[in-house]
Amino acid sequence: MKILIVDDEPHLRMLIQQTLEELEDEGVELLMASNGEEAIDMIQEEQPNLVFLDVMMPKKNGFDVCHAVKNELKMSHIHIILLTAKGQEFDRQRGQEVGADLYMTKPFDPDALVAKARSVLGLEQ
Repeated sequence: MKILIVDDEPHLRMLIQQTLEELEDEGVELLMASNGEEAIDMIQEEQPNLVFLDVMMPKKNGFDVCHAVKNELKMSHIHIILLTAKGQEFDRQRGQEVGADLYMTKPFDPDALVAKARSVLGLEQ
């Protein structure tokens, strides 16, 4: 099983990676991408089960990546969770329009992030 973490801010990628590290003991591989174009390439190559996708990024934003994966590449089986700054209600609607499976706000609760990943991947709590 694979989780792709996509964020243009290195410290946030690392924070999410550290949050999800415990899943590596259960056979989950953690992958990283720093922008939307890199994310699309990695999704096509690695076929992750789950993508934590930042919305605000250079090159291609999270909405564009999500739309490409779900609609153009027809990879609806890949679970995409959009991560965005608090309180952007417009983004929530746009996320649904491009096919995001879920929406989480930053800063996020690490336990909630791990619980969501476990749920999506079907890992026991």
